[in-house]
Amino acid sequence: MKISDILSADVIAVNLEVADKDDAIHKVIDLAAKSGKILNLDKVSQTIFEREKLVSTGVGKGFAIPHGKTDSISDVVAAFAITKEPIDFDSIDGEPVRFIFLLIGKENLLNTHIKLLSRISRLMNKDDFRERLLEADSPEAVLGIFKEEEKNYFDI
Repeated sequence: MKISDILSADVIAVNLEVADKDDAIHKVIDLAAKSGKILNLDKVSQTIFEREKLVSTGVGKGFAIPHGKTDSISDVVAAFAITKEPIDFDSIDGEPVRFIFLLIGKENLLNTHIKLLSRISRLMNKDDFRERLLEADSPEAVLGIFKEEEKNYFDI
């Protein structure tokens, strides 16, 4: 499964204004709700915040990947946001975050969930990819950058 298969312009935001980490996560979950695949928004939100309490999903290089698994969705759900300003996300490298990729998987699709997390991390670790994303001025441009990078990067 490609990352660009689970993203659409509807679930992507650029220059997202957020107050702090919790606000950012709430707003990205609300963005994901536009997918139409969330059956119970409260349970999805609870799943994501419970996972975040275990250890921050701010993985470094200005990137966070809040995620979790629940059967409160009909299919894999994703959303992606670039914040207007960097925010503190308790990241492992101590650096603020601008990129937030939310991933919600189904309980019985662990392999798919892990593969997607791995692919997202590999892409987001590329400096030039992050730089191109920062230059994107629309959700459609962001989606195009993901599609282009996947074409060059993964044998899918």
